[in-house]
Amino acid sequence: MLPTVAELTRITAGTKLVPMWTQRIKTGLVTTTAAAALLLLAACGPSPSPSGTSSAPPTSSTPSASATSSSPSATATTTPSPSATATSAAPAAPALCKAASLSAVTDPTGGGAAGSVYEKLILTNTGAAPCVLEGFAGVSLTADANGEPIGEPATRETTTPVTKIELAPGKSAWAEIRYTQAGNYGDCTKVPAAGFRIYPPNDTASLFIPETHDACSNAGIKLLTITAFQAV
Repeated sequence: MLPTVAELTRITAGTKLVPMWTQRIKTGLVTTTAAAALLLLAACGPSPSPSGTSSAPPTSSTPSASATSSSPSATATTTPSPSATATSAAPAAPALCKAASLSAVTDPTGGGAAGSVYEKLILTNTGAAPCVLEGFAGVSLTADANGEPIGEPATRETTTPVTKIELAPGKSAWAEIRYTQAGNYGDCTKVPAAGFRIYPPNDTASLFIPETHDACSNAGIKLLTITAFQAV
C-alpha cells in the first residue's frame, strides 16, 4: 500500500530522502565485494583431496612370477624311452652237451689200412633243448659197460680244427676213431675189451659202445687216436 501524503510529510521533515536507485547500487556493491573475497580465499587455500582417493602409487596388474610360472621343466613328466620298455632279455646260450642227453654209436665203414681200423664216432642230441659240442671226446677201451678203462686213452689227432657245433634235438656230430691192432706191438699184454667208453667234451660222465677189441693193459702203448668233432 502506498504511503499517504501526511506520512510522506513526516518522513521528509526529519530525514533526508535518498533516491532508490542509489540504495540499490550500494547493495549490489556490497554483495559483489563479499563474493570476490570468498573467491580470493578459495584460490589461496589448499586444494582439497577427493575423499576416498588413495595417494599410493598404482600397483602393477602384472601377476607375480611365482603365480604365473608355467615352466615345462617344473610340471613335465618323464616318459620312459621306448627302447627301455620294449627291449626284452636276450635268450640264454645253449648249454654244453652232456652224456645224459646224448647217444653214441660207431660207424665201422671208414675202412682200415696198415693194421689200423677207422670208424666214425657219432653223438646225437637226445634231449629237448639245443646243446653245444666242441672239442675232443675222451675214448678208452673197457672190459664192460661199468668197468675201468684198459690201457692208454686215445691220443688227440689235431689235424682237424676244433669247431663249436650247436646240436638241435635229434641232430648229430661225428669224430674219427682210429684203432691200431694190438698184435702190432710185440710187448703188448693183451686183454679183451668189450667196447669203447666215451666221455663227451668237458664232461666227466660217460657213454658205452659195445664193440669187442683186444686192448693192451701195459702202459705206454697207444692203440687209439681221436679227432675233434665235426658237424654232420
